[in-house]
Amino acid sequence: MDLVSSVDKIRSAAKAILVDPKNGGLLAVIKAARNGAVYGTKIRFPHAVVMIFLFRHGSLKDKLRLILRATGQHARNLAVYAALYKLTMYALNVLRAPPKELRSDSFVAGLLGGYVVFGRGHQSSVNQQISIYVFARVVLAYAHLAVQQGGIMPDPDGAFSRNTWPVFAALSWAAVMYLFRWHPDTLQPSLRSSMKYIYQNADHWDSFRNFLLFNQ
Repeated sequence: MDLVSSVDKIRSAAKAILVDPKNGGLLAVIKAARNGAVYGTKIRFPHAVVMIFLFRHGSLKDKLRLILRATGQHARNLAVYAALYKLTMYALNVLRAPPKELRSDSFVAGLLGGYVVFGRGHQSSVNQQISIYVFARVVLAYAHLAVQQGGIMPDPDGAFSRNTWPVFAALSWAAVMYLFRWHPDTLQPSLRSSMKYIYQNADHWDSFRNFLLFNQ
């Protein structure tokens, strides 16, 4: 009974710490790290399984090692970035008197986290993919922002908004096909492998088997 009572007291004390608003800022750092790790694992693991088993050669052990390494790196980087972002936001807030958040805080925190986690040191393919993904979404978001009410590009009849995506999509595909045809080494490795599988391998066959069933 004493042991059960002690466990209940510890649990109650821990819960009191968790739900105390005064601890929210620092506890959010831990929660953000957890969320980054979980999300990174969910996103990267199935992607790594498909890409590595389709396009990488080697033993099963080697492929599993690559999958776990890519998944671990994605999860770790998102966890560290999320924790660093939340910690910087918390620090900027509490260092002011009275504590308050400025509109520039998220930019500063993102800048610091982006440099520390994704910007410096060796640039792995995982880091490049994450950063390019974010960059593409940022470009689209600012395109929308530019034509919203009060934006930098008035669009009263909606013509710009209706044509932005078709132009963006067409130019993106035109550019990537040109680069793949004439400068393939400049493309990110996983994108290059995907395009080689779809387009380059379509030019080679010598039987029905490797015409429709398999690639050479």
